[in-house]
Amino acid sequence: MSASERKRAAITEAAIGEFVQRGYAGASVDAIAARARVSKPTVYSHFGNKERLFLTVIGGYLREGYTDLGPLADRIAGAPDLRAALIDFLGTWVEVVLREDSMTLRRLVIGEVDRFPQLGQVWAQVNGAGDEALVHALTGLHQRGVLEVTSPRSAVRQLTAMTVGAAQLIRTFRPAYEFAEGELEELVSSGVDVFLTAYARR
Repeated sequence: MSASERKRAAITEAAIGEFVQRGYAGASVDAIAARARVSKPTVYSHFGNKERLFLTVIGGYLREGYTDLGPLADRIAGAPDLRAALIDFLGTWVEVVLREDSMTLRRLVIGEVDRFPQLGQVWAQVNGAGDEALVHALTGLHQRGVLEVTSPRSAVRQLTAMTVGAAQLIRTFRPAYEFAEGELEELVSSGVDVFLTAYARR
């Protein structure tokens, strides 16, 4: 890694910490530079201004957190046990969205989305990547006659709302909420069961 790349990585890490801790308005480029141990002009030379820094580092961090979901989704269409494959995929997705850093960023995006609509678009794109992987899997299962899914996109929204969305909503507004042992597993598996009851081909 070059010196320039190391500085950019340090700025990115420092910026995430500042924005998460203080929000966009409360974070300052001076504080980010000090935290990254670089000069303020160095921050500007890499990112241009505070707004671009905010959008770049938060967007990149969100995308990075979802990189493992694609390969998992690819296994669904050919899985010998569809229920188990869906539970595994959605359970992993729930783990990703409930991580403390993910939840903190989600609340930050919610608080700043009026000021930066682009952040909402980035969030939608990141979540959309998981959706698209599931849409592809369900389309393949429909074509094979395993599921009767005439509108895969609507089916995915229903499935994720009952599983990922339900868990995420609880923790978004109740940060201190601790899921009981087995509660998340039950939430995911029951959502998958409702989905398969509705869409499994008889």
